[in-house]
Amino acid sequence: MALHLIKLCVGAESVEDLQEWVDRRMKTYGEQVHTTRMQPKRADELIGEGSLYWVIKGTILCRQKLLGLRPFTDSEGISRCDLLLEPVIVRVQPRRRGPFQGWRYFPASDAPPDMSSGATKGMPQELAKQLTELGLL
Repeated sequence: MALHLIKLCVGAESVEDLQEWVDRRMKTYGEQVHTTRMQPKRADELIGEGSLYWVIKGTILCRQKLLGLRPFTDSEGISRCDLLLEPVIVRVQPRRRGPFQGWRYFPASDAPPDMSSGATKGMPQELAKQLTELGLL
């Protein structure tokens, strides 16, 4: 079973905001990375089928496939890790998630299904989010 990561998408108001950031990054650097302070120790379980799930404004809304990890030391001598991500954002069925710091391992059994499947198929994401907040989804 795949292992994923989950992280708050600080500063983004919507999936569209995240997509604009990804598009700028791809145009400027030719790759999509997200830099973290800590390197995941369970890399072998993440790479291949794992994704980074994004929490936007208190709700898990989307994911990006995790392609690799690139540890490095920054100019101040601090260890960092680039999470190499597929630039395609996959919307998932919205699920509320409380605040936390950094990233967390996210077992596949806890991950919401993609929007292309299940009860929310074809439903606008904002409506699915509102129904989730009301406890109806």
